[in-house]
Parts: sequence; structure tokens; C-alpha cells
Amino acid sequence: MADSSETVTLTIDGVKATVRKGTNLLEACRSNGVDISYFCYHPGLSSPAVCRQCLVEVVGQPKLVPSCYTPVVDNMQVVTASDRVKTARQQMLEFTLVNHPVDCPICDKAGECTLQKLYMEWDGRPSRTEFDKVHKPKAVDLGPTIVLDQERCILCTRCIRVCNEVAHNPQLGMAFRGDHEVLTVAPGEQLDNPYSLNTVDVCPVGALTAKDFRFQMRAWELFTTDSICSGCATGCNIEIHHAQGQAWRLVPRPNPEVNRYWMCDEGRLTYHELTAHRVQGAELSGDPVPIEKAIHFAADRIGSARQQGRLGIVFGAQCTNEDLFLLGKVALDGLGGRAFVAGRSPNPGRADAVLRAADRNPNRAGAHLFSRHAPGVAELEQALAAGEFQALWIVGEDLVLSEWAQAALATIDTIVQAVHSNEITARARVVLPAAAWAEVDGTFINSPTSQGVTGGRVQRIRQAFEPPGAARPHWDLIARMARALGQVCDVPYPRALFEELKPQTVGADWGRPQPLVQLRFANSRG
Repeated sequence: MADSSETVTLTIDGVKATVRKGTNLLEACRSNGVDISYFCYHPGLSSPAVCRQCLVEVVGQPKLVPSCYTPVVDNMQVVTASDRVKTARQQMLEFTLVNHPVDCPICDKAGECTLQKLYMEWDGRPSRTEFDKVHKPKAVDLGPTIVLDQERCILCTRCIRVCNEVAHNPQLGMAFRGDHEVLTVAPGEQLDNPYSLNTVDVCPVGALTAKDFRFQMRAWELFTTDSICSGCATGCNIEIHHAQGQAWRLVPRPNPEVNRYWMCDEGRLTYHELTAHRVQGAELSGDPVPIEKAIHFAADRIGSARQQGRLGIVFGAQCTNEDLFLLGKVALDGLGGRAFVAGRSPNPGRADAVLRAADRNPNRAGAHLFSRHAPGVAELEQALAAGEFQALWIVGEDLVLSEWAQAALATIDTIVQAVHSNEITARARVVLPAAAWAEVDGTFINSPTSQGVTGGRVQRIRQAFEPPGAARPHWDLIARMARALGQVCDVPYPRALFEELKPQTVGADWGRPQPLVQLRFANSRG
């Protein structure tokens, strides 16, 4: 409980409320169950109070005040539902709609549009406009990721503030005045910063649309599943929006301690990897075989290498903690193999002071933890050069090796549990089809970044849809391999593994079951 010196007490619609000092009126009302309509306000941005949709009455003030801009003070008396307030909101909404086109049937924002929502709540009347609306350019190309419909823009400036305050790249601005004012790029600029797609999220209408998602799917047909971005070590909290057994977009999910309200464009587009070059069935020497036949052959090769003391194990930094924990039990405790950690190569050039990390793996911290802090790819290449291995069991195909090291894989019994086909699977003796991050339940551990994000945070990913073909979660393939090797390995579901590994992590929490929710019923966007 906050100290009384850090809080203020006010009255909202006749009900006493205590909030933290410095809170604006809008947030004070929302935190106490009072709904306030708004367009320009966003909790992660500054408050310009330009839309005047959040006006409320403060006793003693001659005029209505914008609640998004007004700080609370002790003994303040606020009225949010008087006839005066309701009339002001209706009038401001009607003013906003004067020149707005009736594009709802073709607009990507339909179903999650704040303007639609507030129109139904506060106005809901036919337009009184008897003259032609002001027409502005449509389908304006702002850059590599965004298309703008200037007619739909309600001049809330949220997108401008995202560029200025989040991306720290002032690429957007307003031009002209009055009913001819338009959102546009600054002279000589285009909207191409690494966080440009956040402007689509914050746009309360369908003015800014993502080229990647534009005209692909109706928002209300999508289901939402909470997860974690797999694009880098930051661990941005996200929602997977999916339907028909595939992901259609990724959007940020608020977490003030990690990504706040944002995520980078590169992370958003990682969902394309879920369908590209997928391994959907087991292969033995390049030929498709039943998965059990491939596992038993692989187990025979692994068992033989173990007897010779020439078994290598690769812990993939794209895998979940549950996968890696079980691999440690089976391969290190049960087989005594030599462990290595591998993943996507770091890219120092992508790191910035906002969210993007150089490490492009979501769980390198987990791979190091459960491999007992095994060495990396350089040491693996040295071992390959020395001919130390008869068999190499690779869990995760994201293994960046030099050309001669890749060629060396073809000379030994290489077993790969792979999500995607690549140069590693092409040289493997056995390929087992693995499920991707959006197709499994589990946890990742993020790493500390230059942006001040604290590392060691255990965060939950959830299965959004079933994996394609015969693909199975890594932990399931590892458990089958263990049984084929003669080990006792009864793992019914990943939470059982999580409960075992929990003492080795800090702040680990599996969380409550999440029901599958369709966006039309979610009431969480727009």
C-alpha cells in the first residue's frame, strides 16, 4: 500500500477514490471502474489533449477539463456522466465524424476501431451533414511498411508521438490547417524506422494500415493467444492473432517491465517463419519414413556413440526451458554426452536503446542454464575438426557452422530435431519434425539487454494452434528418444517438466489456463 503522502483522495461521481499522486484524471477514473472515452490519449505516450473526447466536469472549474491532461489533487470532485459532459462528448464525436468517410465495409480496422466503438456508445445517430465531405488522398505510401488513408485520419497525433517518443525518429508530422490538415511524412523522409508498425497499433481508426496485414483477414475472425516474441533476447510480450490454423499477425501485449506497449517491426514479422520451409515429417538419409522408425534408428546410433564416449549434444537457444531441461536429464545425466549451446548468430547492428537486442534468440539464457553452461559453436567446430564425435544430437536446427563444419556433419551420425529445413538438415542422417514456438506450451528466459531490460525473467509462451504434419514438440521427441534408449521417461505434458525445473529459475510462474478468445469478444483492442 502506497504511503498516504504519495496518494490523493478524490470523489468520482460521488464515490471516494484514492490514487497515486501525479495520476491524471482519466487513469484515476479508469482504475476505479469509470469508463472515459478518448482518442488522442495513450498510456505509453505524452498527453496533448487534442481530441477533447475525454472531457469531464470538475466542481469549481468553470469549463469542462480534458481528463487525460489534468492531474488529480486532494478533495477534487469529478463528475463524468452529467448531461453537460454527455452533450460535450456527443458534440466532439460528431465533429470528429463530419468529414470521416464511411469506409467501414472495406476498412482493416473495422471490428477494433475506437471511432466505431464510441459512435455506438455516445452518438449512434445519422449524420446531419448535408454538404460534400472534404476528400483527401487515399492509399498514400509512407514507406516500406505503412499505407496511409488521409481521409480516415482524425488528427489525434498518436502516431507522431510514437515516432518521436518511442522510436526517437521524428518522421511524421501534420501539414496544412483546418479541415485540410493531413498527416504526412516530414520533407525528405519516409516512415521506415524499426518501430513503424506501432503506429498501426495506436491509430484509433483505420488511417494507418500495415502492408503486411492489409486486406488479409477481418479482425473479428481472429483468435488471440498470449505469448512471447521469439525474435530476440528481450522477450517482448505479444498476442498471436491467428485463425484457420495459422498466425496472421503479432501485436505487442503491455508489460511495463519489459516492452511497455511496443515491439519492433522485425519481431512482428517473425510469424512468417511459422510456415516457411517447415519440416513436416521424419527423414532418414533424405527419405521420408515413419517418425517411430526414425527415432529408433537415431536411438541406435546415439547408443552406439555413447558406448564409445563420442556423443555430442547441441542445446538450441530457440527451444523452451522445458525442452532443454528434459534434454539435460536425458542426454547429460542419462547418456553423458558433451554439451554445446547454439542458436542464431548475434547481430550487434540491430541492437538499439529501445527494445532490439543483438542476440536474436529468445532463450539463450535457458540453453546455458540447462546445458550446465556449456560452450558455444566455436568449441563445437573445434570438436568436429578433432573428430571427437560418432554421433551429434542437435535439438533445434539454428546452428550456424562454417562450410567445412557443415560438411563434417555428413561424415557422422547427425540427428536433428528441426522446425525448418536448412543446410544442417540437408546434411543430417536423421531429421525429426519439431513444432515451432507458436505451436507449443512452455517458457523462455530473457537476457539482460542494453535497453535496461532485466534478464532472467521467466515468461510463458502458449500454443496457439496445432503444428503441421507429424511435427511434435521438442520435449515430446526427446521423451520418445529416451524411451527408445531404454530410459524411463514418462512426460505427459510440459507443465510437469516446468514443475521440475521451477527450483532452478527465479520468478517462474506457469500462469492460469487461458481460454481461446476470438477478437470479436475480447474487447481488448480498438
